[in-house]
Amino acid sequence: MGRFLGILLLAVAAQNVSAQSAKTKKAIVIIVDGIPADMIERVHTPFIDAVSKDGGYTRAYMGGERGGYSETPTISAVCYTSMMTGTWGNKHNVWGNGLENPNYNYWTMFRFLKEAKPESKVGIYSTWLDNRTKLLGEGLDQTGKLKMDYHFDGYEHDTVSFPHDKESIYINKIDEEVVKQASQSLRADAPDFSWVYLQYTDDAGHRYGDGKGMVDAIVKADRQVGELYAAIRYREQYHNEEWMFIVITDHGRDVATGFSHGGQSERERGIWIATNAKNLNQHFHAHTPAIVDILPSMARHLGVSIPTIQRYELDGVPFIGDVSIADPTAKLENNKLTITWTPFSREGKVKIYVTPTDNFNKSGPSNADEYALIAEVDLAKRKVEIELPEAFAQEQAFKIVIEGEHNALNRWVKR
Repeated sequence: MGRFLGILLLAVAAQNVSAQSAKTKKAIVIIVDGIPADMIERVHTPFIDAVSKDGGYTRAYMGGERGGYSETPTISAVCYTSMMTGTWGNKHNVWGNGLENPNYNYWTMFRFLKEAKPESKVGIYSTWLDNRTKLLGEGLDQTGKLKMDYHFDGYEHDTVSFPHDKESIYINKIDEEVVKQASQSLRADAPDFSWVYLQYTDDAGHRYGDGKGMVDAIVKADRQVGELYAAIRYREQYHNEEWMFIVITDHGRDVATGFSHGGQSERERGIWIATNAKNLNQHFHAHTPAIVDILPSMARHLGVSIPTIQRYELDGVPFIGDVSIADPTAKLENNKLTITWTPFSREGKVKIYVTPTDNFNKSGPSNADEYALIAEVDLAKRKVEIELPEAFAQEQAFKIVIEGEHNALNRWVKR
């Protein structure tokens, strides 16, 4: 009897350990607007450094392919949309801060999570109301009437509490309020996925360039990031949760003065990522990630399986977990298709799919494109040349998918 009781107690203990190890996955991304990589690296930022020490830091880029079909302006709202949809401007159709006509067929991380796990809670804490109402499209038919469970935003319209001034000090005060509300909500509500947007560093850049005023703004933003990181570390300490915490800037600034951005210079395209993630891969450490990599990385952490037809449209590569390929190129001359990629393994295969239609752009996943498998080659070859099937001889444009075991890439080509 005593031996049986001992075995029973060991089994119960094992179950308890298993339950404790199955932590709830949560994720948060914080944008601190408009801080070039060279400035974040030379200004003392102990709180962002603490995040990086727990995971990693890397330079990254915004802007799509310079001179190519996916070239995307390094303008704030354009950058946020690229991050939230995992696509470049040629797909999400946001070209300026007015957010005039987003293509909601390309879903945001919020919608992917809500569709996959309807019980999930999401939150946005932001200086800019348009981030929720226009970029995410809360409540619109086009976004499936997406609903934020928690939101603290729109303070820029409250001119009583935050009277506007020429020095943009009110924006700094709004950022402080956003951080205060976000920290409280993260501790109490702990949304499964949330986005914090802080604006003042970009205002400071436009006013002070690379000068002392910008440095002071970065120091303030760093302290605010520290408050948010403390909130999620509290959750991890007192709740059975595992958080992916990402801090990112959306664009750099011009080389000459630091006052402006929007173009395709290296400094304007140059951004950075700091994260506490432990399972960072070669794409993060030895490659150059992009702002569009945030969505597939967070989806992996949250256990969100993106349907194949939507995964084929994503421009990002996950920077956590296993990854097969990156850096796709495609060129079409006469009827010969030349495709290249960077492999992250010596073994495995890549499959090449092609379609002459772009139904997705017009109708989203409800009217999927039909892809034809035209080749399967060794991953390590890095390159393949293919004669297009006769059925495609008269077609003028194609979408191409290069699929490895762990991720897929896509390119568009025209004759």
